[in-house]
Amino acid sequence: MSIIDKQRESVPGNLRALYAPVLREMEAVEGLLQKEFSSEDSFIDRLAQHGFRLGGKRLRPALVLLSAQACGGICPEHFSMAVTTELIHTATLIHDDVLDDATMRRHLDTVNALWDNEASILLGDYFLARVMCMVGAVGDAYACQTIGEAARKMCEGELRQIESRGNFDLDEEKYLRIIAGKTASLMACCCRLGAHYAGAEPAVCDALDSYGHKLGVAFQIADDVLDLLGEEEAVGKSLGTDLLKQKATLPLIRLLAAVGEEDRAKLTAALAENGNHHRDLLRPWLQRHDAIAYSRERARRFTQSAREELAVLPDSPARDSLVGLADFVVNRNL
Repeated sequence: MSIIDKQRESVPGNLRALYAPVLREMEAVEGLLQKEFSSEDSFIDRLAQHGFRLGGKRLRPALVLLSAQACGGICPEHFSMAVTTELIHTATLIHDDVLDDATMRRHLDTVNALWDNEASILLGDYFLARVMCMVGAVGDAYACQTIGEAARKMCEGELRQIESRGNFDLDEEKYLRIIAGKTASLMACCCRLGAHYAGAEPAVCDALDSYGHKLGVAFQIADDVLDLLGEEEAVGKSLGTDLLKQKATLPLIRLLAAVGEEDRAKLTAALAENGNHHRDLLRPWLQRHDAIAYSRERARRFTQSAREELAVLPDSPARDSLVGLADFVVNRNL
């Protein structure tokens, strides 16, 4: 089985069905990605090919292509945008694994687990350098500006999260601001690029940008719930890293707001301790309070609002898939 075939099999069946309107184009993007995740140098090639295998859902390229198809059609620029956004996503995952001391992703060892942190950081930077080359080759300032702005917001979100480590007084508004940057900004960028290069009017581009933003917020909330409740064997990546790094995510924020002062002090003291016991500690508390149900409902509200943004689009299979993706991100288990 080829590496592309293995990658294709890693996309869940329900997600592949949503990609149906752009399936041929997604196959083309997969081939282009394999070329970008490679090098003539044997050591760099081994690293890059492992990075290729860490890719999973290919959600960001799909957002570019589905947005394009829903707004009028796919052109050559869309393939470059689809590849560059996936390269950015992969680079950030590799860097995140270093920041989180993660050892598993997509049921595979992370780059830092197989090699070391230095190789991981440089490999992520290598992919970002390839992004610069691809975006520059498009020869359009719009792509450079839009992708650059998304990258800035992603970095700001991650830096805000570092600042908030150990701050168990973090409120929901500040949490949403963090994930709007670190996750939602790239998804919004994908949808905007898809619409723009399909020739959509500015108002439609703005609506697709808003759809991607809200989808990304819901995606991250769902991811934060999985980090607390998921099983590593099923999810395929290291879990509990948010707690180990003392990052307050929405379920924890809601839980700490729901308990009394004495219990809150007890929980925050335990969470401040070193060790990987925090998920086991929190689960009984999460069951007794509405933290998980509340977080899932918040995610559903964001996806409902995201679907409403699609009213600017005519009926089409691509539009239906964008609607379906809103349901997928809150109901997924990986």
